[in-house]
Amino acid sequence: MALRNSEVKEEAEGRGTRAVSQCHASDFTVLILPGWQNSGPAHWQSRWEPLHGDVRVQQHDWMQPLRGDWMAQLEEAVLAATQPVVLAAHSLGCMLTAAWAAHSRNTDRVVGALLVAPGDPEREELRATLKSWSPVVLQKLPFHSTLLGSQNDPYCSIARARQFADAWGAEFVDYGHAGHINAESGLGDWPQGRKLLNQLIDLKRGNT
Repeated sequence: MALRNSEVKEEAEGRGTRAVSQCHASDFTVLILPGWQNSGPAHWQSRWEPLHGDVRVQQHDWMQPLRGDWMAQLEEAVLAATQPVVLAAHSLGCMLTAAWAAHSRNTDRVVGALLVAPGDPEREELRATLKSWSPVVLQKLPFHSTLLGSQNDPYCSIARARQFADAWGAEFVDYGHAGHINAESGLGDWPQGRKLLNQLIDLKRGNT
């Protein structure tokens, strides 16, 4: 599923998207899962927190991430949520989603996951820093998911992103040349991404 530039531009204008997204997510808890080094204030994940009331899963160490520790923090956050959970993951947060889902007994609390620009910890330049994240968990996710890959992401090739989507059973979206789909990509509040997240919620509603 590739997005034309005109479609991206139209969504970026945000015509009515903010009000719709707040309504759709009112009875769900959206957990924000940043990647390695966390997400700064200009990142769409950080902007979504005050805009939509999302909750960031805090990690003990953002600079030297340990997979088991990050999984434990996500488990606690899912159990603490009083509503069904939707995951909004970026970069290493996508790897966290897959690893947690393969081991947790509480995946039924999650209704869907938006997986954006998965960072590949098996790339040669990342292996030393992210050694606890190899091998990548490639088990099918037990909930609906959508994965966005970029054709010029410096941390994951588009082909590798497709492989992750196939393994995890996620719908794949080719997001064009958007870098790492982060603050440097100039997304602002990123209403296009929020629309994709809301579609996961709508899928859940359609199955109940």
